[in-house]
Amino acid sequence: MGVMPVHRLLLNVSIPLILSMMAQALYNVVDSIFVARLGEEALAAVTLAFPIQTLMIGVSIGTGVGVNAFLSKSLGEKNYKSANEAAIHGMFLVWLSCAAFTLFGLFLTDWYFRAQTDVEKIIRYGSDYLVVICSLSFGIFNYVMLERLLISTGKTFYSMISQSFGAAANIILDPIMIFGLLGFPRMEVKGAALATVISQFLAALLAFYFNRRVNNEISLKLKGFRPKASVIKRIYAVGLPSILMGSLGSVMLYGLNQILISFTATAAAVFGVYFRLQSFIFMPVFGLNNGVVPIVAFNYGARKPERIKKTLMYAVIYAVCIMSAGVIIFNVFPNQLLAMFNATPDMIAIGVPALRILSTHFIFAAFCILSLGVFQALGRGMESLILAVSRQLVLLLPIAWALSRLGMINVIWWAFPITECVTLTLCAVLLKRVYDRTIRPLI
Repeated sequence: MGVMPVHRLLLNVSIPLILSMMAQALYNVVDSIFVARLGEEALAAVTLAFPIQTLMIGVSIGTGVGVNAFLSKSLGEKNYKSANEAAIHGMFLVWLSCAAFTLFGLFLTDWYFRAQTDVEKIIRYGSDYLVVICSLSFGIFNYVMLERLLISTGKTFYSMISQSFGAAANIILDPIMIFGLLGFPRMEVKGAALATVISQFLAALLAFYFNRRVNNEISLKLKGFRPKASVIKRIYAVGLPSILMGSLGSVMLYGLNQILISFTATAAAVFGVYFRLQSFIFMPVFGLNNGVVPIVAFNYGARKPERIKKTLMYAVIYAVCIMSAGVIIFNVFPNQLLAMFNATPDMIAIGVPALRILSTHFIFAAFCILSLGVFQALGRGMESLILAVSRQLVLLLPIAWALSRLGMINVIWWAFPITECVTLTLCAVLLKRVYDRTIRPLI
């Protein structure tokens, strides 16, 4: 972390994470491809459920980011006791989060869907899906934290293996449980959810094994554990803004679903397809961002500002290349992408211009995503929060709502590129402030 050439270090840490995040993207994409075979209502139901899944992922990853930054900084300072405390408290916090989502899944899912639509088939499909996803959320919560512990100590190869294993299990189980193959009952949308949670649980078990066998920098011994307010405060000082950002993503998705479904359920289904497709472009950048966090945090603790600057520079170059490829794919092959989801003629008519317009914001988004990672690694959670709130609530939703008043569905998609252009300026201002206050004093 402190001596390897930065460009090589970033690739060594990030490539397994990129592959790992690509595998993670397969969960929702594969679910949706198979669910689409059940009809447009089933695809719309899974789309309406996605804000809650996004919230779950946001809470789990946000807590993991807090632990990641705390743990990596402690290792950079060679404070191994503090690193162990971060790891154990991280596991404790995700178990509490899991309990909260389990209660939601058992008691509030029907209310959640009826607040969005009166189509009974969508409500039934959605409730079947979300009850399973939430009430059996221990798989995703435990897996994300155990993966973050591997990332914090540079064991990204093992993180990639465990996540790829879970994604492969999901691909195998989805058709079996959805359509009732190999003697299993046909469970339709509920089968997609069950395949997902089983796969996440298997990935968590493998990640736990790797942490016990190869992650020698930390120890996951719970004997004598007592929660410490001081440790929890340090974790959430960085993690809470990230959780709030995940929550903002959930609110953004919920709000856009409401805007789009007021036109037609097909528009909401198209947005769901887009969001799953774009994950294959964004997830590699998120993987790159996850590689940036421990490198920056370690070198911040070790007081090596030049390595921090070089890490961000190389990360931006790689991210722009990834996003540029995404723009080309979305503009050249929109029909083929939509066809994977059994798109109807109405979905094609709405979806082709949607994919082309939405892809125009990819390159701008890359810079903002990486900036969020740098803010988190340096313990500047407030800057992360300001950027995320501005991007997803202050700008995107109001702009989308205003454009929807024009009465043309294709105009709404322009809210994304407009938002990213404005956010890019804010991002540059915040980066300059963080550099002056946090990195420059290390020189």
